[in-house]
Amino acid sequence: MLTIDRETHDAIVAHARRDHPDEACGVVAGPIGSDRPERFIPMLNAAMSPTFYEFDSGDLLKLYREMDDNDEEPVVIYHSHTSTEAYPSRTDVALAAEPGAHYVLVSTRDGAHEEGAPIDFRSFRIVDGEVTEEEVRVVERYTTGSTPDEKAEV
Repeated sequence: MLTIDRETHDAIVAHARRDHPDEACGVVAGPIGSDRPERFIPMLNAAMSPTFYEFDSGDLLKLYREMDDNDEEPVVIYHSHTSTEAYPSRTDVALAAEPGAHYVLVSTRDGAHEEGAPIDFRSFRIVDGEVTEEEVRVVERYTTGSTPDEKAEV
């Protein structure tokens, strides 16, 4: 299950809407081993395409160095689909290189890119080419401990 705070969830959705009709992409980093997405990092889609996303290699290298320096890892890797459902494509599956990450997809099709429209926000684990959808729990905030505050669930 992906547990994500409301602010980060809303930032991912806003990024997907802002970049529509091109796919948006980014990472949410968190402390190594915590499975807690904390630091939202919107990235530039170097492909600038409505059907494909690609992280800029220089930006990605810089991000991984930052995460290494901060004892972080990519907890969420997200992107949007602009004309299809929020489900990993064959290309998404083939490029999934972080078996511990939650792969979040947001669909902005059928007017979902408009502010206030319902949005399809889904999370998947992709390991060795196998896709498994998981529940998404949105909380208002995390507690100061190492686990999300499930009592703050919305």
